[in-house]
Formats: sequence, C-alpha cells, structure tokens
Amino acid sequence: MKYLLSRAALVAAFFAGAVQGFAAGFTAEQIAAESAKANAFFDRVYDEAIDRSPETQTQFGIRKDYGKWDDGSEAHQAEDFALLTQHLAELKRDINYAALNHQTQLSYRLWVRSAESAIEAYRWRYYDYPVNQMFGQHTGVVALLVNMHTVSDVKDAQAYIDRLNGLKVKFDQLIAGLEIRRAKGIVPPKFVFPLVLDSSRGIITGAPFDQSGKPSALLEDFEQKVSKLPDTDPATRDRLVAEAKRALLNSVKPAYTALIAELESLEKVATNDDGVWKFPDGADYYRYELRQMTTTDLTADQIHELGLKEVARIHGEMEQIKTKVGFKGDLHAFFKFMKEDPQFYFPNTAEGKAAYLAGATKIIDTMRGRLDELFLTKPKAPIVVKAVEPFRERESGGAFYEQPAIDGTRPGTYYVNLYEMGAVPKYEMEALAYHEGIPGHHMQIAIAQELEGIPKFRKYGFDYTAYVEGWALYCERIPKEMGFYSDPYSDFGRLSMELWRAARLVVDTGLHDKHWTRQQVLDWLHANTPNSDRDILSETNRYIVMAGQATAYKVGMMKILELRALATKELGAKFDIRQFHDVVLKDGPVPLDILEENVRGWIAVKKQGAINTKITDGDDADPRD
Repeated sequence: MKYLLSRAALVAAFFAGAVQGFAAGFTAEQIAAESAKANAFFDRVYDEAIDRSPETQTQFGIRKDYGKWDDGSEAHQAEDFALLTQHLAELKRDINYAALNHQTQLSYRLWVRSAESAIEAYRWRYYDYPVNQMFGQHTGVVALLVNMHTVSDVKDAQAYIDRLNGLKVKFDQLIAGLEIRRAKGIVPPKFVFPLVLDSSRGIITGAPFDQSGKPSALLEDFEQKVSKLPDTDPATRDRLVAEAKRALLNSVKPAYTALIAELESLEKVATNDDGVWKFPDGADYYRYELRQMTTTDLTADQIHELGLKEVARIHGEMEQIKTKVGFKGDLHAFFKFMKEDPQFYFPNTAEGKAAYLAGATKIIDTMRGRLDELFLTKPKAPIVVKAVEPFRERESGGAFYEQPAIDGTRPGTYYVNLYEMGAVPKYEMEALAYHEGIPGHHMQIAIAQELEGIPKFRKYGFDYTAYVEGWALYCERIPKEMGFYSDPYSDFGRLSMELWRAARLVVDTGLHDKHWTRQQVLDWLHANTPNSDRDILSETNRYIVMAGQATAYKVGMMKILELRALATKELGAKFDIRQFHDVVLKDGPVPLDILEENVRGWIAVKKQGAINTKITDGDDADPRD
C-alpha cells in the first residue's frame, strides 16, 4: 500500500470506526511495534493449532505429522478449549488494541470474535453427526488419503501406511463420541444409516478384503502412487505394497467392522424425527447455528419469510424466460419440461461424464480470460475440475470445492457429482462453474490464501459461511452483466440455482424450527423448484444433517448486493466495480457486519476525496490507496 501517514490515519478512522489509536498520540514506531507484536501472537497461536491437527497439515501440504490422524478424544477437545481460553485472555491482557494499525485492529476483532464463538461452540460440541452422508469421517479419511496424501518418496509412502495402521485408534475415538451422543439423545434420523453403512461396507470391498478380483479404493490408490515413485527399485515398491495390504487387513478392516457394528446398533434406536428441535435444548442450538452461519441476528421466522419472498420474486423472473422461449403452459409445466427433456442432459455414460467435465473446464477458462473487466486482483493458484470419486459419489452432494495446498503442490479442485447425470443439467453448468470455480469459491479462497501482510488465520480460515457462500452465489449473477448466459435456458439455470438457495431459507427453518417432516420438505421442493427427484432427495438429506448451514448462501449474497447498491448510489460516477470487488475480497473472509463496515468506510473515503482513486491497469494498488 502507498499511504501517506496522514492518509493512513484517515483511512483507519473510516475503516476501523475508531480513531483512538491515533488520537491517543501513539507514534508510528509504537503503532508498528504493537502491531508486529499482535501479528506474532496471531501466527504463533495459529501455528500451535496446526501443530495439533495432522489432517489440517496435510490439507495445506505440510508434511510434519504425515503419518498421523487428528486426536478425536474428549481429552484432546478439552485441551483445545483450555488453550483457546488461555490465548484469549493473553491477547486481551498483553495487546493494546488502541495502538494497532487498521489491519491489525481488524485482525484483533476477527480473532476475538472467532475465539469467543469457538468457546460458545464447546457447549454444542456433540450436537452434530460425525458420520453422515455428506462429510462423515467414514469417507473423509479415505478422501484425505486419496486426494491429499501425496507420495513423492518412500517416507511419504510409509506415512500413508502409518495412517492405515492408525485408523483403528481413530475409529475407536469416533465410536466413543457416537456413544456419548447416543446417551445425550443425539442420533441421526433413520434415513442416514443405509447410506453411511453402504459407503462403509464399500470401502472394505475389493482386494485385499475379498476375492472379487478388483482392488479396493485404498489399495488401488496406494499402488498407483507407489508405482510412480522415482528412483525406487521394484523390491522396495513390492515391500511397501505388502505392508499396505497388511495394514488394510489388520487395521482398516477391523476399524470399519467395528464402526459398521456401531452404526447398525444406532440404527435400531434411530427415529424419523429430522429437525434438531428433537435434541435437548434443540431450539437454543438452532438459534446458535443461525447466528454462526449467517453472522446476523435474523430469527428463524425472519429467514423463513425472506425465503418465501425471494422464491416468489424468482418465480416471476422465470415466467419471463418461459415466455421468451415460447413455452406454452404454466410454470410448473415448464419445470417438468426442463426436468424431463433429454436435450438438457448429457448421457449417463463415461462419454457423457467426460463431456460435462470438459464443458465445465471450458466455462472456467473462458471466464478467466475476462476477469480484468470486473476484478483488480486475480488468483495465482490453478483450478481443476474433477468428478467425485466412486467411493463417495452415491452419498455426496452435487458439487463442492477444495482449496489448493498453500505450497502449490495441489491445485484448487471443483468437484462435481456425476453419479447420476440427470441431476446435473446442462443449463446449470455455467452457474455451477462460476459458483465453485471462477469467480466464485476458487477465486475468493485462493486470493485469501495469497494475501500478504495479514496473519495466517485470516488467509487460511474460512469460518464465515455467509461471506464465503454469499460471495459464490453473488458470482453466479455477475457473469450476466458481462454478457454470459446468452442462452435463455442457461439463464433459467442461473435462476433455478438462486431459487434453490432461496428455497433453502424456507426448508431449513421449516425442518429445524417449525418441525416440518422430511416428506413435507420433499413435497414443498417438488412444488416450487425445477430440480430433479434425486437432487431434491439428496439436498433435503443434507439440510437435515447440517442444520442452519444452508441459510448462509442467500443471506450473504443479499448483503453483498445491498452493499453494492449502496456504493453505486452513494458514489455515482466515482463507483468502480473493480474497486468494490477488491474491498470485498482483500480482507479475507469476514462476518457480514464487518464487511458492511469495510464497504461503508471505503465509500466514505471516496466521497471525502481523501485518496487517489485512479487505478492503473496492472497495478496492485489497494482500492483504499
């Protein structure tokens, strides 16, 4: 940044909403020293947390504890809680907030908010389903090994084997946690069990577990990775594969066998009650989740009504597209046409799936070439599009994103579930690619990871779902301003995806606050959306096991649109969409109220004429500079 000192003070006043640091008479040297002290604290505490999580290390491409799993014991959770409480007290005791520069004041506020939220969350630590059809540990361990545990030498291969051997202890801890939840009355609804049991049994199917003639997912992955090891003789490769087979038989199979027995036992006591209202203090828990996910104080009733209003609005826009394409019939008939006409779907074949992946990749590549029109800052990390792997595709959601490794060894990955091609219509390809890839999740998350001058927890922490998912949903819309969605059916696809996020506001609150049944949700979605039967079933199941999460998307998007409209109105000819996007992106993920502070601060500075707003193409200047 190229601030003059006086401008830095003014910008800090606008953005932080407080000028006490400068008004109190601190010198530039004192501010720099205290800010450095605070940032050292943030990075030290972050590094300590990473040191306690081998799985997070692997996700980030760190090989420190490559052969270990996270400790899932109650004792470890209690230690985490105690450490966090100590760190919060240390920060408040040792760091003078008033003597920090603007960015470090923001870091302080974000860290305190995150810590206090995590401390509150400790009360609810068993109010989840660690084995579920969306992200359960039963498939998560396999996904980590297959997708993130790279093998570049014999040591890495041995670490893979160590993890296989360590799975029995990890699953013992998992089962202990499931039993604690059982005692508290926190058991997944019945529909979850056939899905997770099928996946669990599938993981211990194939060689070396049976004589089917096909390798299991884990053995196939390990053999492929070892076969590509450079400078490794065949005898060493054979030894490693033999050790892996022993680990699969002696640790992995017993671990899954025990987990399957536990799940079968839980299935017998499960009910068809779907909402978290069934939990002890379930209403309080859901209010907590809504606050966490939306970073607002919106009530369940307010969110429900907002959803109904948005559904009606989007239906109106869909009516216009129906008229534009000359369809004769009402909107429900149009929905049926879009669901059933084969022109809108790739064949459910290997060729059809390859065509979808190629099409999604092309959409992202085309958008990448147009980013300068709307953005000053672009991501450096590459992105790839992949199909969800067979071992988890039956139960996984429709699409998701995994961030790149911070060391550059793994690209960002947009996963799309091609298990049933009828669930991924061609007309939603554009919007889905923009959401998961560019300019959506990949762009936002990669830019955050690549930011300089802010502590690690802001670069790599994605705590604020409303911001992260709100941005991605917003990014489904902005390509329309650039001339994309030229096919009216693709524009319908954009609207159908926005409609789905609006519908989530209705059904999530319906399930968890208004005691709707699963069947009520299915019926409501069938009546109000054009989504496929499989999509509706899969997504309904998702909302049941992830209370509150689905409300974040639309709430976040609407806040970004609200702030953009405010900036456009207030700044008039001074409004630059590229600068607005930089303000949204270049502080990393933040709660929506802090995002609003940042945007309002930028507006105020622009209106005061306190900064030079001229941006030179190719310059990395901050929009507040």
